[in-house]
Amino acid sequence: MSDSSKMSTFFRGVALAALLSLFSFVPGFSPAAQAQDHLVSPQALQQQTQAATATRQQNVQTLTRFLSTPLAAQAMKTAKVDPTQVRNAIPTLSSHDLASLAQRATNAQQEFAAGRLTTGMLLVIIVAIVVVIVVIAVH
Repeated sequence: MSDSSKMSTFFRGVALAALLSLFSFVPGFSPAAQAQDHLVSPQALQQQTQAATATRQQNVQTLTRFLSTPLAAQAMKTAKVDPTQVRNAIPTLSSHDLASLAQRATNAQQEFAAGRLTTGMLLVIIVAIVVVIVVIAVH
């Protein structure tokens, strides 16, 4: 091999090494960087889990408080529904159903407090929520 051929091979090797080094510094180019883009850190996962748990607990409390009122007790008695069965069924609801029913209960309370719902209308809403809880819990 001649000196010029050796020199050419040497410069090609240096150029290749320089190119590889350059691409290793480009964000998102390396396979490791691409893999990290799709991972959720344990801390983020823990925070999301804690937030979901706190929201779920708040929704359970909202429904429990709503169904612990004297008006709710009257509605359940009229509908011949066991209040204990309803209270025990609340934590078994899916997070989606729980959130939906808690929101409906909150809205009903606000509408009643504002005078936009009569006692009779609120009783109907309470019975409807109780029936939904019992039906979902049974299935």
